[in-house]
Formats: sequence, C-alpha cells, structure tokens
Amino acid sequence: MTRNIVAVAAGVIVRGDGRFLLGQRAAGTFCPGHWEFPGGKVEPGETPGEALCRELDEELGITVDDFHPWLVRTHEYEHAKVRLHFFEVTRWRGEVRDHVHGDLAWVAPGADAPAPVLPANAPILKALALPRCMGITHAAEIGVAAQLAALDRALAAGLRLVQIRETRLPEATRYAFAVEAARRARAAGALVVMNDTPEAAHALAVDGLHLSAARLMACEKRPAFTWVGASCHRRAELEHAAALGLDYALLGAVKPTASHPGGAALGWERFAALCENLPLPVFALGGLKDGDMETAKRYGAHGIAALRSAWDAP
Repeated sequence: MTRNIVAVAAGVIVRGDGRFLLGQRAAGTFCPGHWEFPGGKVEPGETPGEALCRELDEELGITVDDFHPWLVRTHEYEHAKVRLHFFEVTRWRGEVRDHVHGDLAWVAPGADAPAPVLPANAPILKALALPRCMGITHAAEIGVAAQLAALDRALAAGLRLVQIRETRLPEATRYAFAVEAARRARAAGALVVMNDTPEAAHALAVDGLHLSAARLMACEKRPAFTWVGASCHRRAELEHAAALGLDYALLGAVKPTASHPGGAALGWERFAALCENLPLPVFALGGLKDGDMETAKRYGAHGIAALRSAWDAP
C-alpha cells in the first residue's frame, strides 16, 4: 500500500559562531530522548517556509527574520513517511527558550553531536561538516609553484575544502603536485578531494573523490571514500548523484567564466530550479567570488566553488 507523505519543516538555526541548534525529544513523544532539528508538520494551506516560522515560534519562542532553503530529504519511519524541508535560519529575534524539548544543545559543525539523533536528521550532520567554500586547483594554467603559493595564502585565510583537479598536467608532475598540495591542505585542517581516478585518490590517501559528470553517470554505486562529490550540469546528473548517496555536487556555470568564454550561463533562477528539493548539498560554480556567498545561499546553494577567485590574494 502506498503511504501518504507527511511534509515537515525543520530549521538549521545557526549562531554567529557557526554552532547549530539541536533539541532533544521529550518523554511521551515519538522517539523520546532522540535529538533533532527543531520544526514540525506543515499544516494544510501552509508552505514549508510558513510552517518553519510558526513552528520555531511555538517551540523556541523566536521570530525568524532570515532563512533560506537548503536540503529536502525523505525518510520512512514505521509510523509515517516524511519529507523534511530543511532551512538554514541565520537571523531571528527573541531568546531561544525550550518550550517542547527535553533539552537543547548548540553543536559545532563536525563535532560529535549528542546521541542518539533521529535517523532522518543524521545525514544533515555530515552535510553541516562540509565547508562552504571549495577551491579548485589549476596549476596547469598558472604553474605549480604559483598554485602552491596561492594554496598557502588561501589556507591561511581560512579555506578548508580543496579539490585537486589537474587533468592537463603530465602524470608525474600531477602526482607530485597532488602529494604536496594534499600535505599542505591537511596540515591546515582542510578536506582534500581528488578529481581523478579512484586509484589515484586512494594512492594519495586523500579525504575523498570528486567525479566528473561523465564518471558520475558511469557509476552504479557510490565509490568507497569518506567524501564523494561530482560535477553536474543537468538535473539528471544531480538526481543520479543523489541516488548514489553522494555527499555534494557542483552545479554551474552560474555566471560567464574565463574558462568558457561565450558559453551560456545558468543564472541564479535556473540554478535554483535545477537543485530544488535535492537531498545533498550543491555548490554553485562559475564566475563566483566570496561576495556571491549570500546570494548563492538564498538560491539554495550550500556554498560556492571557484577555480580562480579562490586563489586571489587577500
């Protein structure tokens, strides 16, 4: 029998220090003692955004001033099949107070969360550990020494996610560069993903594998890495990445780029339409700079990825 899907709005409430809020379900409720993102059922006639604002007022006593869509995930419990609309909440009025939960906790991204977490909420914790800016190397264009120097500057300025993408370097040079770039990134506490074959990524023992669109569509199961992402240009590619359970996707080009002069750009409206209702974080890519971050988030992006502006001197 086909089960009706219950729509739920959930708020990822983020403080200025980057910590997010979890609430512990009270005794006498479904899954008592489990931790969750605050929110609740979307009532008839409400949009998920309207339900979010109402629920956070009722549960926490806050008035939401600024929020944006992030991820949509479906989960099947014994009692119901739910579609959770996760929103990031960045500005609100009022003091957060516990009205319905047994306890509240502010958690740093990547830190151990209180346990147990509701199964439908658990994948969100990993997504929150994913940095919001990705720098993509282009040593073949600017030179190995220049790229390593730019990497050092960016890491010192706070970059914490690096994609090593050097398909045009000779194999020996590519490998030597990747070893050194990964070493420097790890020393700074950054995640490193390799845009190459799984064998090359395993040989370097990096944190993850980044798939080209062609490699993505040839995959029948998720590669065995802690972090796996993919470059996408079409909705079908994004949906395949989601079906494989990948951790993120890149989607672009949002704006015209120097690497594809004259190429058609998606624009923000098309970007938002393509990544709507996806369960995985999507980075906006193509002609973007730090100043585009807030715009990207408002259109549903997790963050931005950059081939050139990530390496601009601060």
